[in-house]
Amino acid sequence: MMEENRKDIVDEADVELLVNGFYTKVRNDDLLDAVFGPVIKNNWDVHLKLMVDFWSTLLLYTRKYNGDPLPKHLPLEISKEHFDRWILLFNETVDELFVGVIAENAKKRASSIAKIMKAVKGISEVEINNQGL
Repeated sequence: MMEENRKDIVDEADVELLVNGFYTKVRNDDLLDAVFGPVIKNNWDVHLKLMVDFWSTLLLYTRKYNGDPLPKHLPLEISKEHFDRWILLFNETVDELFVGVIAENAKKRASSIAKIMKAVKGISEVEINNQGL
């Protein structure tokens, strides 16, 4: 089974694998690419490097990222559906590649980030159009 080959996230090479795998999915996802593609344009290399620094800081305490990603994301036209897809793809990527304490922490941190961003943007956790379902 492939699962036996998975290990935890232990170094920046692992973080890079996670970030590149995840953003490959984002770029191939019509819903998410429609939001991020026009903003990032041809600067994916720069963005991915920044994301590796961001996640290595959060998960491995490398302190390579200092900044606040929130203001950059606030102007984006994103809904609960976008956040749900983002989390789904992120967790899926983590689970495909890694297993362990730091891998679980990555999923928790992603979920926390999404909750904060949704709260700041005034997006409810509950889907509004599901009365009667």
